[in-house]
Amino acid sequence: MGFSLQLYETSLVLNRDFKIRKMIKKLSVVILLIAMVSCSGTKKITKQEVINAAIDKPSEELDEQKQQEFEYLFVEALKQKMFGNAQKVIQLLSSCLAIDPNSSAAMYELANIHASNNDFTSASLLLEKAININPGNKWYKLLLGQIYQQSNKFLEAADIYTDLLKGDPENMEYLYTKATLLANAKKYDEAIATYDTMEKMTGINEQISVAKQQLFVAEGKIDSAFKEIEKLIEFAPDEPKYYGLLADLYQSQGDKENALKYYNKILKIEPENGFVHFSLANYYMSNGDMEKSFEETKKGFYSDNVDIKNKLQLYLMLTSNRDKSKLTDKKEGELIKILLEKHPNEFMVYSVYAESLIKKQKLAEAKTVLLKALKIKKDDYPTWERVLFIDNDLQTWDDLYKHSKETIELFPNQPQGYFLHAVACIQLEKFEETVTVSDEGLELIVDNPQLQGQFLMLKGEGEYKLNKKQEAFKLFDKAVALDPENYVALNNYAYYLSLDGSNLDKAERMSGRVVEQFPDNATYLDTYAWVLFKKGDYTLAKFYMESAIKNGGDENATLLEHYGDILFMLKKIDEAKEFWGKAKDNGGNSEVLLRKIKEQKYIEQ
Repeated sequence: MGFSLQLYETSLVLNRDFKIRKMIKKLSVVILLIAMVSCSGTKKITKQEVINAAIDKPSEELDEQKQQEFEYLFVEALKQKMFGNAQKVIQLLSSCLAIDPNSSAAMYELANIHASNNDFTSASLLLEKAININPGNKWYKLLLGQIYQQSNKFLEAADIYTDLLKGDPENMEYLYTKATLLANAKKYDEAIATYDTMEKMTGINEQISVAKQQLFVAEGKIDSAFKEIEKLIEFAPDEPKYYGLLADLYQSQGDKENALKYYNKILKIEPENGFVHFSLANYYMSNGDMEKSFEETKKGFYSDNVDIKNKLQLYLMLTSNRDKSKLTDKKEGELIKILLEKHPNEFMVYSVYAESLIKKQKLAEAKTVLLKALKIKKDDYPTWERVLFIDNDLQTWDDLYKHSKETIELFPNQPQGYFLHAVACIQLEKFEETVTVSDEGLELIVDNPQLQGQFLMLKGEGEYKLNKKQEAFKLFDKAVALDPENYVALNNYAYYLSLDGSNLDKAERMSGRVVEQFPDNATYLDTYAWVLFKKGDYTLAKFYMESAIKNGGDENATLLEHYGDILFMLKKIDEAKEFWGKAKDNGGNSEVLLRKIKEQKYIEQ
């Protein structure tokens, strides 16, 4: 792995991306200026001056009327571009080219639009033609070079920068980009030669030497790779990271002795260097000494000179690849303990710790850790949502009620908080509040029929419990219409219809769909059996209720009572009494159940 090398490579990529973004920004400045001027109506710059600034060489073959028409369309295209109307821009620029087929400026603008739509073929053809017409415009070449690069035409892109360097031979950005492109094209000797040109201009430079070293390794010229790093060490003998690069190179070549020698050299120069411990950890891991590897990892975690992001990066790498790292739960716990000790106020430490506990199904512990994280960073919505889902999974309804209420106060525009608060209200029998909070949540939903259906289902539950059955049934109808796969709504709606004794055929269809999807769910099987019972199909009801009991319902008082009712209707009186008794033993204490046992007969609720 080699930490110093990895971090350096990352900086190269970021530096390259920054330069590309900088280039793109330059490309857009002229266009934005034109658009702003054309909209502002300023008297200081005339319309013709704007056009001349945008168009390198207005065609001399156009008559005055055609020229004016072209200018109008071109400026209008730039306005529409500023407003983001890409399709309109394409139409206007195409009209420009119909008037003047040799307008390189129109080709360039049209190429920009095609490139933004990832149509690199069309964009490159337009730019190639524009450059042929106007070979002195560097912006055309820069955009074409970028498009070639995105199309993996690295050699063609490098040729563009070779051309640009003819007019600006000391432009370091051009040289660096050319070298990178040549390297991507696997033209290693040419890339190295370009870096050599840069080095003559800058003197010994870390980025250049590291880039050359990597190219020498890719070519298999290992001696030359070593010389590049040794040159850096000779230039700055007290710089520890250069010894790290040398150690990494020895390690990559299987020279364990010299690799260890130079890692230890870093510690002599800079005893407090925490990163070297990560390199040593990688060294020992590569050589199969997992205990020493872990000890070095811990030293790096204890170091005050290693920032928390790098520690967490290594932690996540170790935990995501346990086969290679041989990280046990005990060792992971040690690393977490160190992180908490060294960084007690870091939000991300608690976040990764909680995720680790969740993966181990330690939900209660994870919730405690997440709540500590929220004390550090109270405004992190994803963490609040994580807490709410854990509350729901643990069925800690009081906590869910409290935490969802806090979430709504902090994030009043997030519908999920309202939804889970409504869930808590249902469970805590706060039915009026269920209806109210469901209505509040519904107002926040945009283009999410599933969530809308969930809210309507919860509101229906609240209305039903408030004895507003017809309002509830209408809400259930809307819920399942919005989300036909809302099986909880289908099941509950079917059950309530069966209790009401109305629309039993509809109840049977809905419940049947649910059982077909979840044939082993005891609750859903009970609903289906009860609908059949209400329809008088006692034999089939018995079959499904027996299946419900076999699938985990043998300790559920409601299911046991229902089974007793079915048996009674089948004239199996003694068995019915037995299951009513089991229902009572498992917590059933309703007045109706006690009457059934006492009077030894079925009593409808």
